[in-house]
Amino acid sequence: MQRKKYNWVITFFIFMGSLVILFPLYLSITTALKTPQELAASRLAFPSGLHFENFITAIEMTNFFNALKNSLIITVSAVSITILTNSMVAYAIARNMHKNFYKGLYFYFISAMFIPFPIIMLPIVKQTHAMGMDNPVGIIFLYIVYGLAFNIFVYVGYIKSIPLALEEAAIIDGASIWALFWKVIFPLLAPMNATVGILSSLWIWNDFMLPLIILTKRSMMTLPLVQFVFQSQFSTDYNLAFSSYLLALLPMIIVFLFAQKWIISGVMKGGIK
Repeated sequence: MQRKKYNWVITFFIFMGSLVILFPLYLSITTALKTPQELAASRLAFPSGLHFENFITAIEMTNFFNALKNSLIITVSAVSITILTNSMVAYAIARNMHKNFYKGLYFYFISAMFIPFPIIMLPIVKQTHAMGMDNPVGIIFLYIVYGLAFNIFVYVGYIKSIPLALEEAAIIDGASIWALFWKVIFPLLAPMNATVGILSSLWIWNDFMLPLIILTKRSMMTLPLVQFVFQSQFSTDYNLAFSSYLLALLPMIIVFLFAQKWIISGVMKGGIK
C-alpha cells in the first residue's frame, strides 16, 4: 500500500511538471497558427484554421536564412574550437594539480563562473570596438573564452577518472605529449566532448545579449536578434513573432531530443568522478 501511494505521488508530480512544460509549448504553437483576430478573441482556444502562411511571412520579415547562416557559422565555429582548446587546457591542469601554479590556475578559471555578465558588459563593448572585433570573428572568440570556466570544471573532473597507466604505457612506447593527448586521451573524452558541445551549442544558439552588444551590422545578426523586427513602439505581431520563434528554436530542439542522454551522463561523470 505504501509503495502504491508513493507511485501516485510520483505520477502526480511528473504530470504537473509535464503540464508546466507542455502548456507554454501549446500556446506557442497555437499562437503561431492563428490570425490576429483569433488571438484577440481567445489566446487559449485552438485555431479554427492552420495559417502556415505566418511562417512564410516571418521568414521574409526576418531575412531568416541569412540569420540562420550567421547563427550556424558562429555556433559551429565556436563549439569546434571550444572542444579542441578547452580540452587541452583542462588536460594540462588535471595532470598537474599537484603543482601550486596549476591548482591556482584551475581555481582562477572556476572563479569566472561567479562573475555576473552585466558587470563586464560595458568594458567588453568598448574593447571589442577598439580592437575591431565587433563582428562574428570577435563574438566567436568571446564565446570560447566565456565557456572556459564551466568547461574546465567538467573536463578536469572527467580527466581525473582516466587511469594514468594508459599514459605511462603510451610514453613507454615512445609517444610524445602531443601524440599522447590526441591519440590516447582525446578519444577517451568523447562523452565529455559531446556534453560540452551540446551545452555550448544550446547556449550560443539561443544567446541574445552578447550578439546584441557586439554585432554592429544588420547583415551580421543572428536568429535571436532578428526577432526584434516584430516589436514596434505600440504593438507586437504575436502570431508572426511566435512563428519565427518556433523556426529559430527548431534546430536546437531536434539536437536536444537526440542528445539529451549525452548531456545527463556527461555532466554526472564530470561533476562526480
